Amino acid sequence: MSNQKTAIQNEVILVLTNMPDEASARHLAETLVTQKLAACVNLLAACQSVYSWQGKLEHATEVPMLIKTSQIQYSALEAAIIKTHPYELPEIITINVDGGLPRYLQWVNAQLSTEGSTC
Repeated sequence: MSNQKTAIQNEVILVLTNMPDEASARHLAETLVTQKLAACVNLLAACQSVYSWQGKLEHATEVPMLIKTSQIQYSALEAAIIKTHPYELPEIITINVDGGLPRYLQWVNAQLSTEGSTC
C-alpha cells in the first residue's frame, strides 16, 4: 500500500448523528456541505430509538445521518452539529475509515478543500 493511499484513508472519517426529523436533518446536511465541513451526508430512513435519559425510558423517531469528512475538519463539524442540534446531548460518533476506494477517498478530501478542487 502506498504512503499516499494510507494518508488519505487515515484522514477520512465517518461521523454518525441523528436528528429528530427530516427537515432538521436536511438543514444540517446542507449546512455541513456548503461550509465544506462534510463532503457528503446521507440521510437515512427514519428509525425508532429507545434509550434512557435522565432516569426515564424514552422512545423517539429519529433520522440517522452518515457524514463523510476528514479528521482535520472534525472539530469544526462537531461545533456546527452542536450549534444546530436541538438535543441537549446530541449523539456524535466518529468511525475511522480504514479502507475504501482510493479515488472516492481523494474526492472526499477534495470536497473539503478551501480551494474547491475536485477529483
